[in-house]
Amino acid sequence: MLIQQTSTSLIDSLRHRRQQLANLTDFPAILWSGSNNPRNFPANLFPFRASSHFLYFAGLPLSNAAIRLEAGKLELFIDDPSPSSALWHGEMPTREEIALHIGADVARPMAELQSWVEDAATVAVQDAATWTQQSQLLNRWVLPQSPPQGIDLELAKAIITLRLTHDEAALTQLRKAAAVTVEAHKVGMAATPKAKLEAEVRAAMEGVLIAHNMTTSYNSIVTVHGEVLHNEHYHYPLQSGDLLLADVGAETEMGWAGDVTRTWPVSGKFSSTQRDIYNIVLAAHDACIAKIHPGVEYEDIHLLAATVIAEGLVELGILQGNPQDLVEMDAHALFFPHGVGHILGLDVHDMEDLGDLAGYEEGRERSDRFGLGYLRLNRPLRPGMLVTIEPGFYQVPAILNDANVRSKYQNVVNWQRLSEFADVRGIRIEDDVLVTEVGSEVLTAALPNSASTVEDLVSC
Repeated sequence: MLIQQTSTSLIDSLRHRRQQLANLTDFPAILWSGSNNPRNFPANLFPFRASSHFLYFAGLPLSNAAIRLEAGKLELFIDDPSPSSALWHGEMPTREEIALHIGADVARPMAELQSWVEDAATVAVQDAATWTQQSQLLNRWVLPQSPPQGIDLELAKAIITLRLTHDEAALTQLRKAAAVTVEAHKVGMAATPKAKLEAEVRAAMEGVLIAHNMTTSYNSIVTVHGEVLHNEHYHYPLQSGDLLLADVGAETEMGWAGDVTRTWPVSGKFSSTQRDIYNIVLAAHDACIAKIHPGVEYEDIHLLAATVIAEGLVELGILQGNPQDLVEMDAHALFFPHGVGHILGLDVHDMEDLGDLAGYEEGRERSDRFGLGYLRLNRPLRPGMLVTIEPGFYQVPAILNDANVRSKYQNVVNWQRLSEFADVRGIRIEDDVLVTEVGSEVLTAALPNSASTVEDLVSC
């Protein structure tokens, strides 16, 4: 337990967050941390990850705990460790010690929680044991797969208002996550020349996280099949001529996330076709970051990425036509089907447990367009928001070989020219970008991304 790492400044930050919540709500809120889940028998547990909403106000990744928030005050509900637990887990802090270290106003055993649930709002926790307990105690269904209703919806909106932008305590953690993520990617590139399998590069990268007492903020993607957007298999051999796409992020001990992607040649040198496509993706990446500024619509940043990619593909002869018209007809999405990024914080896709409530400005809905349907963020940017910028190029067989797609885009795709780029399965370049009062700050800028510097990192 990270009790020794709390500080007066953290406690002050937690209290400030609680008071901010009180300013937005007039009802009590109860947030559960979640429970340990067994893998295959009761004593063999998956690694525990506390609910992010709980972490935001409580600060420590406590398991089997709940907090009650009202009028800026926090009541902690958690049981003292059993005497027998010391044999297996060592001496654990008591309820009162934990309460002191998170600045709780009151500490009670979990059994007393049922006396304090009247008129309380909550947010569903993902594990079944916890949302079942939430439903039973609150006497209504609290389900992670269902949108919040009533005062639960009011609470969710209030939490979103707070978590959309980051205070200094959060930024301190996010900078730590970014720094370790950068180091992991550099080590992964350096490990590639001697690696035979994707798994070896993954091991090198995740070893950096472990050495900093961190974990991954999501399942690592380290693959020569970059066209599979969330590829979580690591058994493929590395061969000269392959591109290796690594989407790996650190999560700090306090739960804050980094999220970076780089793509590099296994041989240490891009082929001419790989470099051509890489430079198009990089141009889109750089143009988007240059545009980030308070008040700018994130959808416009996405469309800028789409336009730059379309322009580049027209110059290469892969697409045919006016780039703006190609974007309007979603031709770019044949190769760039996902959104240009998302918000980042305690969750790698921050607050997506709330569906589109966090990512989409009130009154906006997801588009049914091929080129916009996967956009995860549709809001004007505000100072303190942390977003990812991650344009890409992919040759996804399920898209490109679809008969309807071929028919629809037969006059705008030069399929023969495209075949000359067969050694480019997938390229993505991703950085973590903080919106400032006057523009932006790239938290992961210490990781180079030009083709030549990436080659140098692999070959050094």
